[in-house]
Amino acid sequence: MDGFFKWSSKWWPGVIPLIVLWAFAAWTSTAPLEADLADRSAAALHGAVLDKTTIAVAGRDVTLGAEAFSEAARSAAVGAVDAVPGVRLVNDETRLAAEARPFVWSAERDVVRVTLAGSAPLPASKAKLAEAARGALGGVEVSDQMKLARGAPAHFDEAAVLLLGQIAKLKDGKFTISDSSVSLSGMARELGDREAIAAALKKLPEGFKIAANDLKAPPYVFQVNKDPVASTLTLSGNVPDEAVHAAITAAAARKFLSEKVVDNLKASIGAPGGFAAAVVPALGALSRLSTGTLVVSDREVRLSGDALYDAAALQIRSGLGKEFPQNWQFKADVSVKPAVAPVDATVCQQLFSELLGKASIRFEAGKADLDPDSTGLLDRLVEIALRCPASNIEVAGHTDTDGDDEINQALSEKRAQAVVDYLVKAGLPAVRFTATGFGATQPLVPNDSEEGKAQNRRIEFKVM
Repeated sequence: MDGFFKWSSKWWPGVIPLIVLWAFAAWTSTAPLEADLADRSAAALHGAVLDKTTIAVAGRDVTLGAEAFSEAARSAAVGAVDAVPGVRLVNDETRLAAEARPFVWSAERDVVRVTLAGSAPLPASKAKLAEAARGALGGVEVSDQMKLARGAPAHFDEAAVLLLGQIAKLKDGKFTISDSSVSLSGMARELGDREAIAAALKKLPEGFKIAANDLKAPPYVFQVNKDPVASTLTLSGNVPDEAVHAAITAAAARKFLSEKVVDNLKASIGAPGGFAAAVVPALGALSRLSTGTLVVSDREVRLSGDALYDAAALQIRSGLGKEFPQNWQFKADVSVKPAVAPVDATVCQQLFSELLGKASIRFEAGKADLDPDSTGLLDRLVEIALRCPASNIEVAGHTDTDGDDEINQALSEKRAQAVVDYLVKAGLPAVRFTATGFGATQPLVPNDSEEGKAQNRRIEFKVM
C-alpha cells in the first residue's frame, strides 16, 4: 500500500501538464471553428432585411438575434443560418420590429438644419431619405433621428422623397406624413415657392392626400429709394408681371424730374389685389419729397422722408391713403426739409428757369386740370417761391396753335390760374402772383411738329 501511494505521488505531477496541453489543444481547435461559423453565418444573411443583427457561436450551435420587418423575412434569416454547413443548431432569438400605428414621419427645417424624425420602414429607406435630404439642401446639416418600424403605407418612400425634394423651398417649417395624410406648415423661402410646392405635391403617389397646408408666403415687397445726392430713383423688389412693371417704370419717369431710374424689379407671383392702383399714387407722394423711401409690404404702404414745405407734409399724411384700394393701409413718417436761405429776385428767376427747363407742368388734355404727375414739380416751384418772399411772380400760360385762338387764349389763362391756385393752397400769399395767358402768340419753336407743339405748351414764371 505504501508502495502504491509512493507510485501515485510520482505519477500525478506528470498528468497536470497533459491536462493543460489537452485543454489548450481543444481551445485552439474550437475557436477558429466558431469564428469560421460566425463568418459564414453572417455571409448567409447578406441581403437579408434585418436590423440589430447579432450572431453568437458556441461550438457548432449558433444563436441568431435580429429584428425583422416581416414574418417571411424572419423565417428566411433563420433558415439561411441553419443551412450553413457545420451548423448543428440555430437558437432563434429573432423578433418582428415594432409596428407604428399611426405610421408618422417628418422633416423639419430651421435656420441651421433639417431634422428627419419619426419612423422609416426599412434600413434602406432610412438611408435613402437621409441622402435625399442632403442632396436637396447642399451643405445644410441633416440630423437623422428616424427609427425603424413596420406599418408604412404603400409608396411611402416615393412620397417622402417627393417632399424632401421641396424642402429647399422652405425658410423654416415642417412636412409630416401620418399614414397616407400629408401636412405642411411654415414659411416659404421665396415668393412663388409656396405655389411651387403645392404644384409639386399634385404628383403624390396614389392614396396620399394633403390633409393640411399651412405654408405661408413671405411678404410681397416693393421698394423705392430716392437719393437727391446721387440723383437716382432705385426701384427694387417685386411686381406682378411685365405689364405692371412697364406701367410703374413709366409712371416713375413721368413723376420724377431729373433722377436716373435704376430698375431692379423682378416679376413675382403673389401680389396683393390692387397692387398697381396703390403703388402709382404712392410714387406720386414720394415725388413730393426731397429725399425719401417708399416700402410696400403686402397691403401696407410706408412712406418716409422730408417734404419741401409744411402744407405738403400735411397733405401727404392726411390724403394719400384715400387714393388706395380698399383694405390697404398707409403709414407716413414725413417731416419737413429745413428751410433754405432766402435769395434775391435774380437768383429766384434763375432757379425757376432752370427747373422749368428740365420739366414742364402737365395738364389734362384740352383742360386746365393739373396732371397728378406734375405734383412733384409744382412742389419744387413752391419751394423756390418760398425762398424769395419779397418778390412778386407772374405765372404765364402758353398753348400751341391747334384749335381756335380764343379757346387757346382762355385755356392758357385758366392753366396759369390753376398753377397760381396750387401755389396759394401751399401757403403762399395770393397777392404775390398774377396769372396771365398768352394763348399761341409767343411760341418758342415752330408749331410744325408734335415735338414743337409740346414745347410751346408751357407755363413760365417771371419774377418781378
